[in-house]
Amino acid sequence: MNIKLISIGKTDQKELAILIEEYQKRVSYYIKFENLILNDLKNRKVLSIEQQKTAEGELLLKSFQEADFVVLLDEKGKEFTSLQFSDFIAKKMLSGLKTLVFVIGGPYGFSEKVAQRAQQKISLSKMTFSHQMVRLFFIEQLYRAYTILGNEPYHHE
Repeated sequence: MNIKLISIGKTDQKELAILIEEYQKRVSYYIKFENLILNDLKNRKVLSIEQQKTAEGELLLKSFQEADFVVLLDEKGKEFTSLQFSDFIAKKMLSGLKTLVFVIGGPYGFSEKVAQRAQQKISLSKMTFSHQMVRLFFIEQLYRAYTILGNEPYHHE
């Protein structure tokens, strides 16, 4: 199984980018992982919130393959503990799924078309984080899930 994280807009904080890269390397030890970053919208300030969500949605929809299992990282999604998330990953691996795609939306969330395309929503927290921090938190949790599955000493209960 391959895992892809798709988000909009580059990480402009150098310290976060270094940490994201470190955890990407760690995750890549276990699985083929791709961190796909789509370009920010041009002239965002002249677009309404709905226009932004629609335009970002079109970019996201173009990046999905038909067979992808799409999971939106959304504050209204289902919350997992780290152990439950590792179990979720294990079940997806055993299901024969080729590509599991996680998506971080823009500042106003997802368009209706993207929400309809997704098979699941997961929340990392009820709190709100910057999209750049969500990238780091998600990739770290993905790494943690694989260390849990491998019975490695990274995670402590």
